[in-house]
Amino acid sequence: MAVPAFDEQVDLERLEHAATTGRLDLTAAAEYDRLNAQLWQVFSRSKSKQLALPVVRKQLGVLTTALQQRQSSAVRQQLCTASANLFQLCGEIFFDGDQYTDAAQCYALAASASKEAAAFDLWACAMTRHAFIGVYERQFDQAAPLLEGAASIARRGNPELSTRHWVAAVQAETHAGLGDLAACEEALATAEEVTSLNGPVHTSGWLRFDGSRLAEERGTCYVELGRPDLAEATLTDALYQDLSPRRRGSVLTDLAMIGVQRRDTHQLVTYGNAALDVARQTGSAGYVGRKLAVLRPQLAPFRADSHVRHLEQEIARLKAVPA
Repeated sequence: MAVPAFDEQVDLERLEHAATTGRLDLTAAAEYDRLNAQLWQVFSRSKSKQLALPVVRKQLGVLTTALQQRQSSAVRQQLCTASANLFQLCGEIFFDGDQYTDAAQCYALAASASKEAAAFDLWACAMTRHAFIGVYERQFDQAAPLLEGAASIARRGNPELSTRHWVAAVQAETHAGLGDLAACEEALATAEEVTSLNGPVHTSGWLRFDGSRLAEERGTCYVELGRPDLAEATLTDALYQDLSPRRRGSVLTDLAMIGVQRRDTHQLVTYGNAALDVARQTGSAGYVGRKLAVLRPQLAPFRADSHVRHLEQEIARLKAVPA
């Protein structure tokens, strides 16, 4: 699959040449932000996120070179902001490929560059992404302090952006993982305040939280807390929304887990197989497959059912296929 084309008005060779030949002005530095926005679009459009990595790495090299030159303080701040933006994208690519150590390093570099630029929203988002690795790997106690720091930094950012609400949404998942329903509900309430913001509340790149995923995120939290009575209606409603295939696969896996919690083999097999189909069709074994891998050990008490045994075998086979 080819990588989507860039805007021809952004001349990559010219930007690379400018980075190596002395000081930049603010107009030239702003070109890097335009390119970064296009790289996020490439990432979002590509079925295989790894396709964007070579160009992202090249652009990071260009920004690093520019930062090694003597620049005015204003230009250096803009270049640090652009670097922080791109390190987050690079981290997302590694995360999507299950390369969590590399992703964590990118997020740490993004946080450092954001801090130097005093770009508080970028900084908070970098820390949130770093923390989400712990959430994804179910190391909730390690994610919690990072998210507390991100929440504190987000309060210093732009109040018109949804940064603090996104941090709260991830905190809700962490509280759910730690078994704290009250703290989870409080964080979800904070996240839902995003609906009261006016105007553009996010970027198209490093901050994409607009509240559209709140139903499925709330459902995931309730499943984690072992509250199928609270989760099922929320997740069922989410299925009727305009979901990406990966998000649909996640919701279907949560509904299968509810079947486990209710000891309803028909539900767990129906939704589990539907989630498997999504993973196969989209090649998202890394994301949906990871959730199915969490589901798999929960199937052991139901192995007397041949359909459950088949589901368990298919999840194992999916996990063995490179994402």
